[in-house]
Amino acid sequence: METVVHMGEAFVSTTPGDTLACIGLGSCIGLALIDRARAIVALAHVMLPAATQPDPPLPHKYADLAVPSLLELMLATGARRTRLEAVLVGGAAMFQFGGGSGQEIGQRNIAAVTGLVEAARIPIRATQTGGNKGRTLRIHVGTDISITVREAGGREEQLLGGRAGTEAKAVYA
Repeated sequence: METVVHMGEAFVSTTPGDTLACIGLGSCIGLALIDRARAIVALAHVMLPAATQPDPPLPHKYADLAVPSLLELMLATGARRTRLEAVLVGGAAMFQFGGGSGQEIGQRNIAAVTGLVEAARIPIRATQTGGNKGRTLRIHVGTDISITVREAGGREEQLLGGRAGTEAKAVYA
């Protein structure tokens, strides 16, 4: 079964055969947290770097709320903090905000999510961020968790796969 994670949403799965997907990531970030040993995955679709109001209706829309919330969700589902790994996809240059001030939202999203994940001491195992094309991210749940990404107009490629200790690749566009 495929669950599409829309902007501001987050899902967790432990069910072999499930797929979690963020479709059409532009400037947004698809943040995946995984515990490969326990086959637990979580995915958030982050739209902006920081919330502008307390207790927003979609907290996973904001990096500053999504990262700690996703971590809590993983731990509550049985993941071990010491085994968590992160994968980031998205952050493309799709829109300019601030009247051309240079504060591009995709780059700000990448910086915010990366900084928060690193501050939580979760290793980032793979990324495909930046550029100017949208992407689709899929996480396939099972004993050998795999994460694939497809850039708009491109083919699907494996970004991370297998059990803990498997080599990952990072792509910075």
